Amino acid sequence: MRRNIILIMAGGILGAVAGYLYWKHVGCVSGTCAITSSPRNSTAYFAVLGALAFSMFNGKKK
Repeated sequence: MRRNIILIMAGGILGAVAGYLYWKHVGCVSGTCAITSSPRNSTAYFAVLGALAFSMFNGKKK
């Protein structure tokens, strides 16, 4: 259980960093993009995606 929480938190942190870097280097030039127009939106969206992606690795074999 504890390992799952650590994995999900790590995924969220890595996703947030990736989201900020995506906004910083790629971003949205026109400002009309809903997700990548602001660093807050991009960071939050990628943090959720990272947490969801890392939640697939639960460590228990069935």
